Amino acid sequence: MAKKTTKVDIKDKAEKATKSAAKTASKAKKRVEAAVHDAVEDAGNAVEKAGKKIRETAEHAMHNVSVLNARVIDHAEENAKEAFAAMRKITTSKDVKDIVRIQADFVKEQSARSVAQVKEVGEMIASFGRMAVESVRPKK
Repeated sequence: MAKKTTKVDIKDKAEKATKSAAKTASKAKKRVEAAVHDAVEDAGNAVEKAGKKIRETAEHAMHNVSVLNARVIDHAEENAKEAFAAMRKITTSKDVKDIVRIQADFVKEQSARSVAQVKEVGEMIASFGRMAVESVRPKK
């Protein structure tokens, strides 16, 4: 014969179920808290890593700008020296024909120098750009 379920039995079963549910909820809460903690820590590490990479990239950029500026100043100095050399030649020339030849030579040489200087600066900028892109690309 089957045992008859009483109010006390139902109450005991309800209490056991409530305790079990509370334990399960407590375990789930601890797991969620641990997962949130880990996620926050991972995010903090990622932000720190990104900040470090940004600082490194900025330092490289500042260095590259410094190198580029120094080279442009070198070009300007070279161009000024060549212009003054041409002017000295003009001041010692004997006739107008000589002056025209000196000026024509200077313009021809300066044009070639300018093309070479622009090419050099362009190559430097392209190189700096490649290095910047490579520095932020994920490593394979």
